[in-house]
Formats: sequence, structure tokens, C-alpha cells
Amino acid sequence: MLKKITNTLKHWVSAIKRFIKKQDKKTVLTTIILLLIIIVWAIFYFKSNSNVSFLRFWEAGDKKIAEKAVNYINDNDLGSATASLLEFSRESGLIKIKIKIGETEFDSYVSKDGRFLFPNVIEMVTLENTNTEGTTPTVSVGSCDELTKTDNPVLEVYIVSLCPYGLQIQRAVAEAVKSVPELANYVKIRYIGSTDGSTIQSMHGEEEATENLRQICIREEQSNKYWNYASCYMKAGDSSACLLSAGVDSGKLSSCMSDTTKGIAYASEDFILNNKYGVSGSPTLMLGDAVVSETGFGGRSADAIKSIVCCASSSESSFCSQALNTSPAATSFSQDYSSGNSTNTANCE
Repeated sequence: MLKKITNTLKHWVSAIKRFIKKQDKKTVLTTIILLLIIIVWAIFYFKSNSNVSFLRFWEAGDKKIAEKAVNYINDNDLGSATASLLEFSRESGLIKIKIKIGETEFDSYVSKDGRFLFPNVIEMVTLENTNTEGTTPTVSVGSCDELTKTDNPVLEVYIVSLCPYGLQIQRAVAEAVKSVPELANYVKIRYIGSTDGSTIQSMHGEEEATENLRQICIREEQSNKYWNYASCYMKAGDSSACLLSAGVDSGKLSSCMSDTTKGIAYASEDFILNNKYGVSGSPTLMLGDAVVSETGFGGRSADAIKSIVCCASSSESSFCSQALNTSPAATSFSQDYSSGNSTNTANCE
């Protein structure tokens, strides 16, 4: 096929050369000038007419690929709700698509031939830059008046899964979400760690790293099962039993944990933020670029989680007046929400 194309090009080049040789210099020069005039006119014409574009067919092809990607997400239940396409564009040799799933907007990428979908893309930065110049200075807040108010605040809670104090705050959030399901939209558990090739690392070793990845995959791909699983796991650390009781799709979970374009990519998003904000202790609570001290809101309790969210919201939700459990959550693994002596506010580092 390539040889045929090459021969055809050679044929046309030879034909053009023969044509030029038959013409006098004046005719050739006139032809070149006319072609330049046509090209310049075409450039100005297309630039001044927004409804006409050289890229019309290119854009139409990109749109079809973008729509194909969104249909794939919906057909294979990859989102927690129906995905819709907001916009698309070319970026770094890929088709960038902005999609909306539920109330959340995501940026994903598709290869130009429409074969590969990249749910998450990691911008490759050196670890040196991430840990030093890339670090964003943070401020610490410990009262309602100090929090910046926004329409949709998201409290990000950084933990590792085997830290007694990480389990404590995760238990407080779980209790808050159980009492007020709407709070799940305002709180996100993130994990502390780093990547090493195709694996992730955590402060308490391989077992914790694996559990972190397991919870991250459930959070990202089966979000409606996340709190059921986490609430079970924090009782005794029995992941097998909890996957079963929470109804987690084991095949989907296994695929996520073994596929570096899924699980590792999701985890890397958390780790990039760890480095950006200098997060090292489990737990660390953050709103935007501010570290939140939970002690100023009642400690590590369900009611404190609700209070932080409500204080950070520019408009008070109906659940803000609802009293939640003010007892401090139990540390480590525990069958009960509170052991009665969990006022400790230490963390794992």
C-alpha cells in the first residue's frame, strides 16, 4: 500500500515538473502570484467569518469521538450517575472532554482514533518540584469565623487506612454521613502516600498501601458502596467480609486495582495534593488551601464534621440545625462508634 502511494506521488511530481518546463517564466511567476493571492484571501475570509472554519470536519470528528466516550461510560456504568458531555477540545495530542456526572464535572481524555479512554491524566512533574517549589503555603483555621465561605465547600480528610487516628476521623465522617446522607456531597476522604512505578506506598507498609488502594478504587468507581464498605472495615479490618456485605463488584474492583490507568492514577491525584499542601499527618482536614483544626469545632465527632461543612457554606443547609453525635469517635478498629475515652487528637506521621 505504501509503495503504491509513493509511486503515485512520484508520478504527480513528475507531471508537475513537465508542465512547468513547458511554460515560460512569466506564466509560472503569474501562476505563483495568483496562488498566493488566493491563499491570503482565504485566510482573511475564514478568519473574518466565524461560521466557516478550516476545522469544521476536524471538529465534527472530534465531537463524534467525544460522544462515543461518554456513551461508553454510560453503557458500562463507569459513573455513579449518567454522564453528559459539556465540551471538547484538542490538547497535547489527545481529545480533552469535560463531562458531568451527577453534580460533579470531570476532565478526561480520549485518543484521537477513539480507541482509548483516559478517565484521569496525571501531569508528570518531578518529585523534587512537588515537594519544594510546588508546595502551596497553607493557613490553619480553628473557628467558624476563620473559614472562607463558598457555595459548595468540600472538606477533604486525609488519612491512611491503618492509622488509629485516621480510623477515628473516618468513623466520625461515616457517622455524620449515616445521619445526614447529603453530607457525602461535602466531604471526601483522601489518602496519604506515594507511587513507586506500578505500586503505591504508605507509611505503615504494604498491607496499608493495598487497603488504601482498595478504598480509593471503591471511592472512585463504586462510590455508592464506599461508606458501607468503610463503615464495615473500621470495625475489625476484615476487607473480604466487608466487600461482600457492602455489595462491592469484585471484578470491577480487581480491574481497578491492577490497572495503572485506573487505581494508580486515582491514587496519584491524592498524592499530588498531599505534596502540594504538605500533608503528612493522618488525619489532616483541609478546606481549599486551609488546614482545619477539628478541635475548634468539637473534636473528632460526627457533629464537628457537620459544623465544619456548615461554617464553610455561604448558605445554611437545612441539616445544619440538626444535632448529630457529639461524642468523640473511637480510635483504631472498634465495633462501636465511641469507646467513651477517645478525646485523643494525635495523628500518625
